[in-house]
Amino acid sequence: MKKVIFSANAPAAIGPYSQAIEANGFLFVSGQLPVDAQTGEFAPGGVAGQTRQSLENIRHILAEAGLSMANIVKTTVFLSDMSYFGEMNEVYAGYFEGSCPARSAVAVKALPKGALVEIECIAAR
Repeated sequence: MKKVIFSANAPAAIGPYSQAIEANGFLFVSGQLPVDAQTGEFAPGGVAGQTRQSLENIRHILAEAGLSMANIVKTTVFLSDMSYFGEMNEVYAGYFEGSCPARSAVAVKALPKGALVEIECIAAR
């Protein structure tokens, strides 16, 4: 009852997980690091650039499933340092119009490959 969603425009999974899984009308998008799928490198521009890239990766995955950012009902933002919250929040706000999704934002000790931000989400049809 689940369907794997994969977008070539977002970085491929680097472990035993899928970019996203669709089940029962929901799309569960794995945490997206700020990796540019074309270069395999982190986006430049500090936390703002990395936030933008993580959200663009999410946008590509959603599009592959026939959804948009407007379908997101919940996000979780992982920051390597809570001092990045304001800068992340400014970029994040530009990706949502009208009612924003529910969100958690937490600081973690470290993120894979030394990333400053990672974002995951749940979307609904």
